[in-house]
Amino acid sequence: MAPRARVRAPELTGRGGWLNTGGKDLALADLRGRIVILDFWTFCCVNCLHVLDELRELEEKHRDTVVIVGVHSPKFVHEAEHQAVVDAVERYEVHHPVLDDPELTTWKQYAVRAWPTLVVIDPEGYVVAQHAGEGHAHAIETLVGQLEAEHGAKGTLRRGDGPYVPPEPVPTELRFPGKALLLPGGTFLVSDTTRHQLVELAAEGTSVLRRIGAGTRGFADGPADRARFSEPQGLAALPDGTVAVADTVNHALRRFDPATGEVTTLAGTGRQWWQGSPAEGPARDIDLSSPWDLAWFAGRLWIAMAGVHQLWTYDLQDATVRAVAGTTNEGLVDGPADQAWFSQPSGLAATEDRLWVADSESSAVRWVERDGDGFAVRTAVGTGLFDFGHRDGAADQALLQHPLGVTALPDGSVAVADTYNHALRRYDPATGEVSTLATDLREPSGAVLVDQDIVVVESARHRLTRLRLPEEAVRVEAVAHRTQRAATDIAPGTLRLDVVFQAPAGQKLDTRYGPSTRLLVSSTPPGLLADGEGAGTDLRRELVLADGVTEGVLHVSAMAASCDDTESDSGSAAGSNEYPACHVHQQDWGVPVRVTEGGAARLPLVLAGLDDDA
Repeated sequence: MAPRARVRAPELTGRGGWLNTGGKDLALADLRGRIVILDFWTFCCVNCLHVLDELRELEEKHRDTVVIVGVHSPKFVHEAEHQAVVDAVERYEVHHPVLDDPELTTWKQYAVRAWPTLVVIDPEGYVVAQHAGEGHAHAIETLVGQLEAEHGAKGTLRRGDGPYVPPEPVPTELRFPGKALLLPGGTFLVSDTTRHQLVELAAEGTSVLRRIGAGTRGFADGPADRARFSEPQGLAALPDGTVAVADTVNHALRRFDPATGEVTTLAGTGRQWWQGSPAEGPARDIDLSSPWDLAWFAGRLWIAMAGVHQLWTYDLQDATVRAVAGTTNEGLVDGPADQAWFSQPSGLAATEDRLWVADSESSAVRWVERDGDGFAVRTAVGTGLFDFGHRDGAADQALLQHPLGVTALPDGSVAVADTYNHALRRYDPATGEVSTLATDLREPSGAVLVDQDIVVVESARHRLTRLRLPEEAVRVEAVAHRTQRAATDIAPGTLRLDVVFQAPAGQKLDTRYGPSTRLLVSSTPPGLLADGEGAGTDLRRELVLADGVTEGVLHVSAMAASCDDTESDSGSAAGSNEYPACHVHQQDWGVPVRVTEGGAARLPLVLAGLDDDA
């Protein structure tokens, strides 16, 4: 193995303490002799959830040599609440120790800049690699094998059981339900997300009539007792009386027939969509990415594709899917649908002329409407990725906090499941006002209308809650927040942006068919940069800061594709394998910056590897 930089790993510290350890506090010294993978995550982030799933196989395969430690590093205020982290660890089946770090202490010690970030520590306690974003499991698998061989030979590898202690299970009829649908007979169909099932409840909303799905994570069609889902979320009635299901972690759309109990697959392959993959075509042949909610609008089934910040549609007649709105860049930009930016769309509700969207990461409510022969995207409430809170009043200054659901109301307004504010809010297009309908709801994630009532999915209370729609709104004291990450001080003038990417061992950038890297840069406000915005293939770029702008956010999106290096000693292109396996590494950063004399002239963002210039 090539020599690696010797950087001692900082200690793991977090005021919230440890989860999944049986009440024991851990220190790096307790893990000496093991390969440690730190997963810096936050539970609002769909990319973090993707990485949790990427790591499951590695975690199982190397459980006697590898210890994964989740370092929960919150973006939203709600995510800094300890009980919310406890809930998330159970909700997403995190089967390793988790450090609750609400003040980002360990995040700062490791100079992390993005969710998710993975840091690998060798058995002697030194940092040997850092990876931001998704798609790194194969690289870490290779590195783990090398570290096992190296430290096994040195006698510094210690095998055995890890420190994970599972929590006691809690018996409830539902466990972190996601969405609900009112069936024609007056019963409710609920996505019981953590138990990987659908559940039909009686009209009073509590008695279980039947369960659909075997109750274990998987991807299988068939009758209700044998079908398998993986964290299902959104539900939508189809014109033929069946129900479409957003099977989120399977990256698929499923169909459930209430009459027969049969489950089939409508769309998706079970694989996650990556940049460069087809974004339209036969539904069963196209990869999807974390579909979160569904709604029937304009003669199509619309899909909130949270994993790639887009809206897709499914055509029931010809069984095709295609991307309709969003560019895959994360942010809040209105305009023609194919030019708009979304931020993890997670809730949909249709009226005759609008498709309402809960755009969770920008704490926004938006809508899609017809625009000539196409569609356009508009914003009702919300300003961007970093402003959130609980503030009623005029929509242009009202604040939400990570809403996951929207429900169209009979008067033309829309109810908003304001998830991290534990509230049900209302936006009225007629007046342009935002009000609060109800508070003290624990992580509401969706709602359905039943006569004059609204039935709310209280995800973290594991139940449906029926509320009478109030004629007057509840008044709450206004609270505003900004993301608590400290701004990076940068010097005025020219800023050198370096996206650090080192191809994993045994791989190389393959340029036989063109550039294998991509870099896209933009800013909020748009006037922050005088030069350097836009797309390119070089991972280094000179950015020129505009005069007079003192703070803002740099939005950086980077991708690199590396392929197995199969060249022979003679240098022939393909070696023994004409079609080497290739892997996509990608990450979006939103970096708050403050322009000040004495600030940095270089901004390094590690996609994979270590920053040699640090």
